[in-house]
Order: sequence, then C-alpha cells, then structure tokens
Amino acid sequence: MKKTAIITGASRGIGKACAITLAQHFDCIAINSCHNKEALEQTKKEIENLGKECLAFSGDIGDFEFVRSMIQAVSDQFPNIELLVNNAGISHVGLLSDMTIDEWDRIVRTNLTSVFNCCNQIVPYMVHRKSGHIINISSMWGISGASCEVAYSATKGGVNAFTKALAKELAPSNIRVNAIACGAIDTEMNACFDRAELEALCNDIPACRLGTPKEIANMVYHLYESPFYLTGEVIKIDGGYL
Repeated sequence: MKKTAIITGASRGIGKACAITLAQHFDCIAINSCHNKEALEQTKKEIENLGKECLAFSGDIGDFEFVRSMIQAVSDQFPNIELLVNNAGISHVGLLSDMTIDEWDRIVRTNLTSVFNCCNQIVPYMVHRKSGHIINISSMWGISGASCEVAYSATKGGVNAFTKALAKELAPSNIRVNAIACGAIDTEMNACFDRAELEALCNDIPACRLGTPKEIANMVYHLYESPFYLTGEVIKIDGGYL
C-alpha cells in the first residue's frame, strides 16, 4: 500500500523543505498552506517532478472543519497515512502589552489549535492501523521563552507539552509523537529582523550561523526512521544556542 505523509504549512521554508525531502521516501505527499496558493502549487509541481503523487490543500489549518475535510480527502485517496508533520506556524514580535486580543487569538489558532485539529482527525486512522508517527515542529523558545515573543513562546511551549502527553496516550497503539524544537532558521519568518540584528543573533549562536530548512527536513526524516522506543521527545536543533 502506498505510504503517505501530510505536511502543513508547506508552501515555503521548513514546510516546503520537509515536503520535498519526504517525497524522496514516500509514495504520496499531501501539503497545505493558508495564504500562498501559488507557492503551494509550485511545491506540488516539484514533488510531482520527483515522480510522486501530491495533493495540495489551500486553507486555514486552524479551522477544524477545513482540517476535517482535508484529512478525509487524503484518506479517501491515500489511506496509508504514515506521517503527519505539523509545521504551520506564525510569529509575533512585540511587547505583550501592545498585543491585541485578535493577534493573540490568531497566533494561538495557527500555532497550537492547528496541531489539535490535525491530530484529532488523523489519530483515528493511525489507531485503526496500529501504526503512525506525528512530528510537531516547535521552537527553542517553547523551552526557554523569548522576550518580546511571549505569545509565540507560549504556543510552542504548548506544542511541547501536547507532544509529550499525546505520546503517552498513543504509545500503546504503536504510534509515536515527537517534536523538533528549532533554533533560528533561515526562513521568511526572520524577515522582521534587519541585517545587523541577524548578525548579532548569529554571534550569539555557537555554530555562528542560522540553521537551514533542509537541516530541519533531514531531521524530520531521520526522526521518522528512528527506533519506535524514541517517543515523547522534544529534540532541540539550535546550533548549541540553549
């Protein structure tokens, strides 16, 4: 039976790198993006150019009904869903006292509620098959917290706790749940920083540079291929920053 992976937030950055990397090892790839439909279609074309089947879904992963219909559509065509990568996420830089309730709701919906939505819908399929792996893309700030990124840190801390708890719940069903806590990665999410700020950040990283989306994508696949006994972990990949 064809082996399938689902990656959210796959139009660019880490999500796109994961989709392209996993397409080299899976038969079918399902990808999602909320805002950039054109870039999502480009990712789809690159996957198909590798000779693999791909389904692309444009919509808000924080919307439960959208996720329900997306997972149903994937399972109808490719029922052997082996891997879910919850990557969709946004950042917010600024003082907590300047943040509006709408901004708070948006980041919680995108970064944390989306993980619940996807897991809630995919877990029954995996439990039925007694097989599967969920990998959540988190952040080092979910471990240590970051000044002027309180909401982002809170959502990623939530993802880390969600990962550990769900791993315990699903281990008896032969399903693993892990998270990758990324450090500073060279993606558009860091576009809010100017060159001097990025140089200062790199000076604080023992590896002396930003990480790359490809490095995270490779880690996702290696984690997927790792022993079953590795579950419930939040694995840092941050160039030695923390």
